[in-house]
Amino acid sequence: MPPRQSPTLTEAELRLMDVLWQKGPSTVQQVLDGLPKRPQLAYNSVLTTIRILEKKGYVKHVKDGRAHVYTPVIERGEATRSEISHLAQRFFKNSRELLVLNILEEQKIDEEELKRLRQLLGQGAGEGSGR
Repeated sequence: MPPRQSPTLTEAELRLMDVLWQKGPSTVQQVLDGLPKRPQLAYNSVLTTIRILEKKGYVKHVKDGRAHVYTPVIERGEATRSEISHLAQRFFKNSRELLVLNILEEQKIDEEELKRLRQLLGQGAGEGSGR
């Protein structure tokens, strides 16, 4: 049975996943090389975090000679949806409407963003009306 996925990624885990999503299958050294140089991380820190990601079910590895090559199991879009779902459950009683309303109330939205949101809402309403 695969390990149970954690509902969220820590900041450190997300940084490593970003590299894996961009580069694809990578060794620990390749992930380390793909990270921003500041702050500099130690090889062992990256290795430990990748092992945690593997236990959580976000990555898997295959052996390539002596090296382990890590591959994302979860795609970025799936991780994003999981994070949003977790946020909605935790803070907004599982209401995506409350989540969106909170974002709209707290953020300054310019006219262009508002126009795009209206378009997206219009598309969503059109798709749902045929059911």
